[in-house]
Amino acid sequence: MMSLLLGGGSILYTRRSIFGRLAHVLLPITKKVVHWAGLKGGEMTSAQADEPLLSERIRRSLADEIASGALRPGTSLDEQQVAQRFGTSRTPAREALRQLAMDELVEVRPRRGAVVAELSVERLIDMFEMSAEMEALCVRLASYRMHPLERVQLARLHESSAALVEAGDVEAYAAFNLAFHEAIYSATHNAYIAEQALALRNRMAGFRRAQMFEPERFRRSFEEHRDIVDAVMRGDGEEAARRMRAHLMKAAGALERHVASLKADNKHGESGSPLSAGAKE
Repeated sequence: MMSLLLGGGSILYTRRSIFGRLAHVLLPITKKVVHWAGLKGGEMTSAQADEPLLSERIRRSLADEIASGALRPGTSLDEQQVAQRFGTSRTPAREALRQLAMDELVEVRPRRGAVVAELSVERLIDMFEMSAEMEALCVRLASYRMHPLERVQLARLHESSAALVEAGDVEAYAAFNLAFHEAIYSATHNAYIAEQALALRNRMAGFRRAQMFEPERFRRSFEEHRDIVDAVMRGDGEEAARRMRAHLMKAAGALERHVASLKADNKHGESGSPLSAGAKE
């Protein structure tokens, strides 16, 4: 909890208060985001014992650690140890590792089981390029198909994130970012496109969060969101799509710089992340 001085006055800021305001704007999505944002890779309570949800939480937590370099290429991910760490049965742990393998973040090797995979920077940039085109399609359709209330909700959602930027809360902003993009997927009013966009985003979630920790990236992200919202509010789908493409490719650049900084911080020259500039596909 902290006090912020905004406009000459003082307001009390907490993550709960910010996401509380977001929930009034986009309740179904923000509930999901707050639920995810609360996971720190520790024990889970019996109230969270729904296994499909547990497997997704484990997957996201491990994906974040892989993207940040906390789990390095070649690190063994033993199913039993993963289950013990998160306080679950082996079933959700097994499912989480299976999903990570499908996302190319984990490899299943003979006699070694699951290990953290090594991805090239080029492969990640390719994935960001694909994501940029998918999200450009979504925002273009949303610009033309949004109901007036949906436009107001998107604008309010974006405005709500200003307090997170002012507070310098990168973790909370990264979680908010998911709600912002999911709102755009929903506003396409095309369930299949929304499903595909979300699937691709989930596959890249750890890396999209990791790029937010590149210095000042989340502040620039806020400004880029503002430009996208402005185009959407005008109903200019082509401009919104152009700005969304630029937004995603800037995120790709931020990730590349983040990876370079992790490598530079390693005294022995070993990669502190699962990315390698020369890794073969």
